[in-house]
Parts: sequence; C-alpha cells; structure tokens
Amino acid sequence: MVSDMAAIYDCTVPAELLAGMRLARAAISRGELAVIPTDTVYGIAADAFTPAAVQRLLDAKGRTRQSPPPVLIPNLATLDALAEHVSDAVRSLAEAFWPGGLTIVVDARSSLMWDLGETDGTVALRMPADPIALELLAETGPLAVSSANLTGQPAALDAAEAQRMLGDSVEVYLQAAPPVVSPDGAARTSAAPTGTAPAGTPPAGTAPAGTPPAGTAPAGTAPAGIASTIIDATDPEHITIIRHGVITEQQLRAVIGDALITASAEPAVPAESTASAEPAVPAEPMAPAERAMPAEPAAPAESAASAEGTAPAESTASAEGTASAESTASAEGTAPAESTASAEPTPPTPPAAPADSSTAEPA
Repeated sequence: MVSDMAAIYDCTVPAELLAGMRLARAAISRGELAVIPTDTVYGIAADAFTPAAVQRLLDAKGRTRQSPPPVLIPNLATLDALAEHVSDAVRSLAEAFWPGGLTIVVDARSSLMWDLGETDGTVALRMPADPIALELLAETGPLAVSSANLTGQPAALDAAEAQRMLGDSVEVYLQAAPPVVSPDGAARTSAAPTGTAPAGTPPAGTAPAGTPPAGTAPAGTAPAGIASTIIDATDPEHITIIRHGVITEQQLRAVIGDALITASAEPAVPAESTASAEPAVPAEPMAPAERAMPAEPAAPAESAASAEGTAPAESTASAEGTASAESTASAEGTAPAESTASAEPTPPTPPAAPADSSTAEPA
C-alpha cells in the first residue's frame, strides 16, 4: 500500500532541490500548503492573497482567525507595496536587519485584496535570511508563513519534525541543509544550495549595512530555534517591542534611538516557548520611579530595610517595582542611610547608632 503522505525533498541534493521547488511553487499556486526552511524555524507557507489558503494554514495548525500569520517578503520593495506608510525609522530597521530575524508590524494598505484573519488593518512583515525561502518568495510573491507545528507544540527545526505534526495537511516539505554550527556555537537552520545566492545579495567584496566584524554572525541571523523579534511600528514615533527574539533591544536602539520606547532587555527566547511568553510591552507605559512610588505609603528607609532583611538592594528594588534603597530614600525626602545618624536630632552622646538605622543598608 502506497502512503499518501507528502514527500520530503532534500534541497542539498540538486535534483531534489529542483523538483521540490517546482512542486512547492505549484502547490502554493493551487492554494495548497508547503513547509519551507527559514532562518529561524521551519514555516508552513500559503499564498497570502488566497483567503482559502490562509484559512487552510490556520486549520492545519489548529489556530483561529484571531491569530493571523505573518507575511514573508522577498525584498525591501515589497515593504513599500504592502505597507500603507513606511516611516524613516521602519526603513532604517529594515535596511539594517533584513534579511534576518526582525518582524515589523505596520499598517497594511487598505487596497490590498487579502484576508489574513483578524489583523485590525495591520500586517507583520519579515524578509527571511534563508536562500531557499528567498528564492521561493521571489517566484511566488508574499507568503503567509507561520511556524510549522501544531499550536502548543514545539516549532519544527527540520522537515521531518514538521511532517510528524502536520502530516498530509501539507502538500510539499522542503528540507534544507542540517543546522550549521558557527565558531560562536550558534546553529543556523540552513545553508545556501551550491551555486545559489539570496535575492539582494551584494556584489562580491562588499558587505550589507550593519555587517558585524569578521567571525561573528550577521546582526539579523537567527540561531536555530530562536524566534524573530517582533516590533509594533504602527506608530512610527513610538515603536515598541511585542516579542523579544534574535534582534536585541540594544541593536534596535542603535538604529532608531529614542523612537524605541520599550525599556526591557530580556534574552532571546526559544521558538517553542514564544506562544506562552508574555508580551514584552507593559500594559501601560513605564512610569518614572517618582511617579510609581505613591502606589504604596512612603516608608522610612530604615523600616524598608528591616522589612526586607538581608536581601540585596537590587532585589528590593525589583520586588517592589521602585528604585534602589538609596534612591528610594532620596525620592521620599529623607537622607541616605549612612547620613541618617547625623540627620537625627538626638545628641551624639550614645556610643553607637540605633539598631534600626544600622540595617538601612544590608551587608
């Protein structure tokens, strides 16, 4: 009995690469699904402009329309074609980190004839740093692509893992080269097939903008299994991080400065944990310490210290959501702990300071 399970095509073998790419293009043109490698995790791809194909993608993963897929694009020109407006900050970020692990949420053009789900008029765009994905995108146009896994399961890092989860809901599976371990120990999901180069590759002897020193990975290159960073750029004056990933806050801020208003620096998270990860953006804008403090009655520095015991100053600050003990004291109008003794109106006759003031600063 012949199994009707879709075949996996090994793109490191020239004959299978040609066959797999041809079949993937044909499947996508018919509104079917294909699993493709990307620079982060393997993705399940559908024609972004075929609503039935996008719904098939959501059904295969077990998702609802409330979780619309991102759209992968082949080049920067497509950003201008799909976004209602491309601000200077967004263009600078795209030039610095595309192709690579940065997903940018922008307002979609109202004239676009597509249905990605409940997007509220926005679209999440990314240009992947994977030669197979870029070659396919150059021939098919924008693709709705979500991680190749069932919702709640770890994202697939190869085509076989994706096939075990998605089965015959996908028409074609493309397998890239095994993850390549670089000198820094980071694994990359795929390498370019012999004789191919990603779309937009600069001429020999030149380097893309933002290329790091020799011996390091490109700024936008994602270690295998690390999800892309997602930013909300619908307000170009106040860009926020929705999900932390391979591109760090420091890298983003180096490009757009104070236009980035998220002040968090959590490490990149594995792709399988991103579904349950809390958004990095606080529910309300971060308030300065002096505005956050009235939430609780002000307490003298010495009583705050004794309540905390011997916890370090930085632990006290994070537990109460306020600044460190010294800045807490100054913000409340009291002197630092070490000057408490001199600030007391008591005469200097006692041989030692009172016990409670001696614990204002833990050892």
